[in-house]
Amino acid sequence: MRIFTTLEGNSQRLDGGAMFGNAPKALWSRWVETDEQNRINLSCRALLVQEEGRNILVETGIGAFFEPRLKERYGIVEDHHVLLDSLSEVGLTHEDIHVVVLTHLHFDHAGGLLSAWEQGQPSTLLFPNATFITGQRHWHRAKRPHPRDQASFIPELLQLLETSGRLELIEDGRHSSILGKSWRFHFSDGHTPGLMIPEFDMPDGPVVFPGDLIPGTPWVHLPITMGYDRFPETLIDEKEGLLDTLVERGGRLVFTHDPLVAIAHVERDNDGRYRVSAPQGNQKMVTR
Repeated sequence: MRIFTTLEGNSQRLDGGAMFGNAPKALWSRWVETDEQNRINLSCRALLVQEEGRNILVETGIGAFFEPRLKERYGIVEDHHVLLDSLSEVGLTHEDIHVVVLTHLHFDHAGGLLSAWEQGQPSTLLFPNATFITGQRHWHRAKRPHPRDQASFIPELLQLLETSGRLELIEDGRHSSILGKSWRFHFSDGHTPGLMIPEFDMPDGPVVFPGDLIPGTPWVHLPITMGYDRFPETLIDEKEGLLDTLVERGGRLVFTHDPLVAIAHVERDNDGRYRVSAPQGNQKMVTR
C-alpha cells in the first residue's frame, strides 16, 4: 500500500517580479495578488509518502532557521517550524521519517532540515533517523556555488549533512539504493544544475514532484520562468518535455510553492497550450 499526503511548511512572501522573471506584471497579476510591497504569497509544501513501513518525505520547505533580520528579508511568515506541526497532524514527528528526498538544496527547499532559530544557539539537524537523498551533480554545485546563486545555499547545512553519514547522492539515470526502482528520478538544469525530480506511480497515473522546475500552477504556462532560474531557455525545454509525458500518461504534479493548489493533472487546450485540470488543495491519497 502507498499513501501520499501533501503537507504545508512555512510560507513566504516574495517579490512578484522576481518570481515571474521577464513576464510583465500586466500578465502575471491575472494569476496572483500582491501586497503593498509587490510581494506574492508562496507555500513551501512537502510531500509525505508512506509505503512498505517507511515514511518518506519529499522536501522540507524553508523551515524557521533564519534569524529575525533574514526572516524579514526573505518574507517568512511564521515564527515556528510549521512542517513539524503538519507532521504532528498526521501522527508523526521528524524522528519518524526514514527518508528525506531533496530536489535541490536551496534554503526554501532544504531549510526545514534545521531546527528553529534560537538566540545564541547553533542550528541542529532534524530527522535523526532519516537517510537524505539528493542529486550528485547538484551536491557538487552546492559545495562550490556560482556567485549568482551562492546566497541560496546554507553552508552549515551542507556540513551537517556530510558529517551525518546518512547522505545518498544519486547519479543521473540511476535509482536510489534506499528507495529502489519504484521511485524514478528525472534531472533538470534550468533552475539550478542537477535538480532532481522524483516520480512514483499511483493507479491513475504517475505523480511527479517537480520542485522549482514548475513551482506552481502559473508556471505550467510554457514561457513563464522565474528570475531565480539560472538557465531559463533550458528550463523551458525541460518543462515542455516533462509536461508532454504527463499529458500522455495522465500524470499529476505536486506544486511546492503554489499557495492554493497542491496537486493537479495537466492537459493541453485546443491551442496546444498547457494548463492544469482537476486542481486540488492538500490531499491524502491511498493506493493498494
